[in-house]
Amino acid sequence: MAWSPPELGPAARTLGALGLLTLALPANLAVTGAALVRRMRSGGATSVSSSPRTVLISGGKMTKALVLARSFHAAGHRVVLVEQHKYRFTGHRFSRAVDAFHVVPPPQAPGYAEALLQIVLDEKVDVYVPVCSPASSLYDARAAPLLAQHCEVLHGDADTIAAVDDKHAFSLLAAGFGLPVPDAHRMTSAQQVADFDFAARKDTYILKSIAYDPVNRLDLTVLPRPTRAATAEFARSKPISPDNPWILQALVEGTEYCTHATVRNGRVQVYACCESSAFQVNYAWVDRPRIEAWVRDFLEKVGGSGQYSLDVIETADGRVFPIECNPRTHSAISVFRDHPGLADAYLRDGATPVQRPAPGARPSYWLYHEVWRLLRGPQRRQRLQVIRAGRDAVFDWDDPLPFLLLHHLHIPKLLLGNLLRGKPWNRIDFNIGKLVEPAGD
Repeated sequence: MAWSPPELGPAARTLGALGLLTLALPANLAVTGAALVRRMRSGGATSVSSSPRTVLISGGKMTKALVLARSFHAAGHRVVLVEQHKYRFTGHRFSRAVDAFHVVPPPQAPGYAEALLQIVLDEKVDVYVPVCSPASSLYDARAAPLLAQHCEVLHGDADTIAAVDDKHAFSLLAAGFGLPVPDAHRMTSAQQVADFDFAARKDTYILKSIAYDPVNRLDLTVLPRPTRAATAEFARSKPISPDNPWILQALVEGTEYCTHATVRNGRVQVYACCESSAFQVNYAWVDRPRIEAWVRDFLEKVGGSGQYSLDVIETADGRVFPIECNPRTHSAISVFRDHPGLADAYLRDGATPVQRPAPGARPSYWLYHEVWRLLRGPQRRQRLQVIRAGRDAVFDWDDPLPFLLLHHLHIPKLLLGNLLRGKPWNRIDFNIGKLVEPAGD
C-alpha cells in the first residue's frame, strides 16, 4: 500500500512525514546532481518528428502524465502541461520534456473549458490528451465540443463517459453487448442494502461507491455479514444516498487485473494489462489473452476515441468478469515508458498498435513507496527483489528534476498546507502526486 504513517495526531503525522522526506533529501540531491552532470557531458540527443505536433496534457501532477509527456517529447513533439492551482508545484512541470506549463481552474469550476480553450489558442495546440482525475473525466468530455473546433481531443463524448464511469450503468451497457458481467444492483440508501434478499442468491457481494471515494474504495467487506443487524450496521457506516448511490456487486473469486486501453476511432491503439493489488503502486505487464479479448470487444462496441481503464477478474476456470471501467488514463501506461511507438499510437490513425512493452523494459515501482515498505516490512526480501528487478516510474537519468521535486517540493508543499489548516490525511500517493484525504479529490 502507499506511504501511511503510524496512528498519530494529524500534526504529528505530518511532521513525521516531512522529517522522513528531509532525511532523504541529501541522497536525492547527490543523485540528481550526478544525473545533471552526466547529461551535460553526454550532450543528449534531441528527436525531430517529420510532422511535429503540439500536445496538451492535463493532470500534470500524475506520473502517467509525465510518462506521456516524455514519450511525446522523445518522438519530437512539443508538450504543454496543465494542472490546477492546488498542485501547481508539481515536479513534473520542471521536466525537460515539458515546453510550457499552465495553471487551470478545478474541472468543476466555472471557466474550466474556457481556460483550456485559451491555452489551446495561445499555444497553438494540435491534440488534447486529458490525463483525468476521477473528478475531471466528465468535465473534460463536456469541454471537448468547444476544444474540438480548434484541436483534436482524445476523449470520449459526455454520454459515453457518464455511462462507463457509473459502475452500475457500465455493467448494464456491457451486458447489453452480450458480455458477461457480475450481478449488480444500484443502492440509494442503507436500508436498501439491509432489505436486500441475500438468502435468495448464491453469490456473496461487496458494496462500492459509484462515485470515486479515495477512502472507502479500499473497503472490500463481504456481504451479507453474519447477522442481518450487522449487515445493516455496515451499510449505515457508508454515505449512501439518492445523490450518492452505491453498487452492490457480486463478489467474483479469481485474480484481479487492471488494464489500460487507448482508442482512436474505435480501434484499440494501446493496450496494457497488469496484475492488481489493493493500492496499486507496482506494475508488471502480463499476457492474459481472454482479458484482452473482452476489453477489445467492449471498446470496439463503444466506439469513438478515448482512454479507458478497466478492472477485470479472471476466474480459475478462465472466465472473465469486469468490475468497473474508468474513462481515463491508467498508471499501467508506465510499462510503456520506453516504447518508441507509444507517441505514434496515441497521435496517429493507422499507427502500429502498442500492446507489448519494449524489449528489456522492467516493471514499474515508486521508490519511496518501496522504501516505506522496507522500513515497516516484514517482507523485506520481496521488496528488495522488486527494486532490483524493476525501475522507478518517475526517475530518469536524462530528466532527474521531476523525481527530486516530487519528493522535496510538491509533496512537502501539500503536507505543509495540511499542517497549517489542521487537515488530516490518510496516505501519501507519490504515483498520483497527492495526499489521499477524507473527501479529497
